[in-house]
Amino acid sequence: MNSVDLLIAWEWEYDNDFIHRLNDTCIKNNISSYLVSPSNREETFDKLHSGELQFKVLYDRASDADTQFLPLISIAQKCNAKVINAFGNTLRAMDKATMHLEFLTKGIHVPYTVILSPYDKDPHLNLTELEHLGRPFIIKPANGGGGTGVVIGAESLHDIIEARKQFGNDKYLLQEHINPIIMGVHRAWFRVYYCCGTSILCWWDDCTHIYEMVTTTEEDKYKLSGMHDIVDSIAEVCKLDFFSTEICKSTKDMFVCVDYVNDPCDMRIKSIYPEGVPDVIVTTVIQSITQHVKKCIKE
Repeated sequence: MNSVDLLIAWEWEYDNDFIHRLNDTCIKNNISSYLVSPSNREETFDKLHSGELQFKVLYDRASDADTQFLPLISIAQKCNAKVINAFGNTLRAMDKATMHLEFLTKGIHVPYTVILSPYDKDPHLNLTELEHLGRPFIIKPANGGGGTGVVIGAESLHDIIEARKQFGNDKYLLQEHINPIIMGVHRAWFRVYYCCGTSILCWWDDCTHIYEMVTTTEEDKYKLSGMHDIVDSIAEVCKLDFFSTEICKSTKDMFVCVDYVNDPCDMRIKSIYPEGVPDVIVTTVIQSITQHVKKCIKE
């Protein structure tokens, strides 16, 4: 029998560099790991079902995109393995409508939002609520990610109807458009990572999608440290170990969470992909995951 500390499941080709850097870091920290991808998935399942392979911690970056990896969830439950981003919590966090209401309850600032029932169940609209959105506004399906189904710059009732038809069984959010202030050369739009207790601030231009690390000097100069508390609160709400969120400093001089919980995080590396995550952030994330796994296997 081969018992490993960490089983890492992945399927996206652009994850290759991140996954292998994580694996190398595990080796350096005396953490045994096993990588499962589409190329060895069936072989791995055979080993897991026969008992030839066991694991203590699962990091799953595959089952959200490829349902053939879903049996890993039940296997992890049967062997009482720890899971980085437990499946039930992930499903709940993916629902933007649920997160919106939870954030409001937690006191986290969010855009003015109208939540619509699935079009297939209730195609009607309350026009009174729509008056408060302003123009333009944003249309988002409650579930899904990667910008799928999102309409930026919506202006009309027709835009709403057509958007809702795309995913007729899903709830939709209509959100006011938040304008960021300018801080130096940056739009005050941030992607903030939370990984196993560590939060990392990043400039993320919502127009160009280019990342830059927020330096300690910038954090002090622009009084950005409050975002760490916001992300800690989001972690309490969503109960995920690793996620990112988008936060904007609005013209009303407040931090507004404009995109709630993103999981899995795109970890393409900036030194390889221009729109990727700065290498230092990827390194910090990997170190945080490694330390988290160490704690898990000691429990």
